[in-house]
Amino acid sequence: MRNFSDIKEIKKESITVEFFYEECRDRFKLSKLSPSPINPEKLIVDKDIHRPGLALAGYVDLFTYNRVQVFGNTEMKYLNQLPHEKRVETLTRFFSFNVPCVIITNDNSPQEELAYLAEKTSTPLFITPYPTTRFAYFITDFLDDQFAIQAAIHGSFIDVYGVGLLFAGKSGIGKSEIALDLVERGHRLVADDIVMVLKKGESVLMGAGTSLTKNFMEIRGLGIIDVRSIFGIRAIRYQKRVEVIVELEDWDKNKAYERTGLDSRNISLLGIDIEHVTLPIFPGKNITVIAEVIALNYLCKHYGYNAAMKFQQNLDAKIKSNIAQKKTNGLDRSIEYFEHDFE
Repeated sequence: MRNFSDIKEIKKESITVEFFYEECRDRFKLSKLSPSPINPEKLIVDKDIHRPGLALAGYVDLFTYNRVQVFGNTEMKYLNQLPHEKRVETLTRFFSFNVPCVIITNDNSPQEELAYLAEKTSTPLFITPYPTTRFAYFITDFLDDQFAIQAAIHGSFIDVYGVGLLFAGKSGIGKSEIALDLVERGHRLVADDIVMVLKKGESVLMGAGTSLTKNFMEIRGLGIIDVRSIFGIRAIRYQKRVEVIVELEDWDKNKAYERTGLDSRNISLLGIDIEHVTLPIFPGKNITVIAEVIALNYLCKHYGYNAAMKFQQNLDAKIKSNIAQKKTNGLDRSIEYFEHDFE
């Protein structure tokens, strides 16, 4: 079994506010209020956001100024009820910290002092029509994705019946060929050769290709092919949840392979346990069909049916029945009477 614990984890240290705005402008209906271009040196270094109510009120000892600052109804109404001199003092103190950007929710109109000081300190000022709670959910999910742990894995990643199968194994064992066969059978390629795996939240792994290899595969003896051009749009998808790791290895007659499926094996990848299946390779073995069965069996277990456990229950019940009836022959037919259907 391959040890994925030695895979190098990658994590962004920061993203620019400019990148943040370009990615979120259409998604979250962000509009830029600052007339000046966004300072390229303005960085977001934290995945969390901050509501600066206490900071505006004067308590700045624990002010997490390096986060995206969100001004909701509470902050805006507080500023509106302040006299002009006090509002200037409050906002001057606020903008003395190097905040990455300020976002006003609920389409609240910014005070003149807020817009002026944001422009003076080169702090990008944005506005969105979304309510604060909903916008906070959207933006937190986006930032969590940007600062998530990720890793590059050598393998092929296929969506088989809606189940994400990540094929791993040594170079040249046939991962791409299996993936191509699955695509020809109607399944969808996510990534080949290099799979970027990202930890989403605390329990989900998402996989995608790289911008360079997206839609492309390398088949030894043939070369590079474009899956989308050959098989059409139905044959690809850009991202998928990683649900099963299928590890391919050469057949070893001295190794004991799983026979019943009762011992479900998981493997840790980026701190998340993923179902792991080891498939030995030898001539004549139809790995493509087995891969489809792996996906279907995963779906059965996901919806509450475990074939191995059901067989074990039937076996235990049969043993108890034979003991109770004092049977010794052990074997019997699945039906008691063969009707006249001999063809």
